[in-house]
Amino acid sequence: MTQRAYAKVNIFLKILGTRGSYHELTSRFVRLESLFDTITFVKKEQTNNDFELEGDFSCTLEQNSIYKAYLLLLQYQHNIQLEKFFHEHKVIVDKNIPEFAGLGGGSSNAATFLRLINEILNLEHSKETLAMIGEKIGADVPFFIYNYPSANVSGIGEIVEPFEEELVKIETFTPDILCDTGKVYHKFRTQYLDKLDIKSAQALKYKNSKDILEAYDSYFLNDLFAPALEIYPELSRYHDSNFFSGSGSTFFKASHG
Repeated sequence: MTQRAYAKVNIFLKILGTRGSYHELTSRFVRLESLFDTITFVKKEQTNNDFELEGDFSCTLEQNSIYKAYLLLLQYQHNIQLEKFFHEHKVIVDKNIPEFAGLGGGSSNAATFLRLINEILNLEHSKETLAMIGEKIGADVPFFIYNYPSANVSGIGEIVEPFEEELVKIETFTPDILCDTGKVYHKFRTQYLDKLDIKSAQALKYKNSKDILEAYDSYFLNDLFAPALEIYPELSRYHDSNFFSGSGSTFFKASHG
């Protein structure tokens, strides 16, 4: 009862507009096969009614994406079998994906939890249903539910379309800078919303990731890079020829090894 929860990078991330308090975007998500957390369900030594989660997390249980996924799954379809399972089992997460890094670790954890428990208990929820539950946790969760190696993601994260391509080998580097996603998006909304380049954003959807990384830089490919730099100017020392993933702080480049 173990499954890997892979990280991702955004080859490009372009904002197209807003929808209420959310931002509509188009982005290429690529799964990182070499970087993952591991989620395992283990029998408790003693049965109890608590949802037990072990892992090196910086948040409380109530804030954790896995616990949120559990509660939402219960709300969607109250299931005695599901409750009983977690009276008898605890969740152990071996954390390797850095937090606050633009790699989708929390979203991947939630999605992997949903896929794994759906399989173990034969809940028979479709990926579409799991994605609908997952999007209430975070915009990146549907991508990890569908588990495509590469996909174009749009809307506010709920539209996930597989993109067939030869995967680029990616090297990542995460400096010791915790980027607050909410602050980065707020900075974009207040200072950059009038600079949208929708035509270029739509064109990127049809290019393969290798060609994109050879042709453009982070300022062009990731609309969140400039606002993130304003909030965290120390990011500039790591930029050079690297690319910026999500709202940061991870940088990445194509590996030629």
